[in-house]
Amino acid sequence: MELILGLISGAVGGNVVGKVIGKLDQGTLINSLSGIVGGGLGGSILGMIGAGGDAAGGMGIGSIISQVAGGGVGGGVVLAIVGAVKNAMGK
Repeated sequence: MELILGLISGAVGGNVVGKVIGKLDQGTLINSLSGIVGGGLGGSILGMIGAGGDAAGGMGIGSIISQVAGGGVGGGVVLAIVGAVKNAMGK
């Protein structure tokens, strides 16, 4: 369940960053795919460092918030990297 939250919030985060920073916008499909990858990575990294939620793996409100935040930020970061690389290649 935590992975699904990370992937969904990553897709949302990628699309939000794409729309807010128009220079990085790659279209809804690429924004979503980049966000999903980033959301999965962000959630995994949070889990590895122990900030991914409850120690018992429960789905408390703290765990949900951290997964959504980690996924959203991870999705935005990966989209920013993809957008910057694509813009650099276009020059």
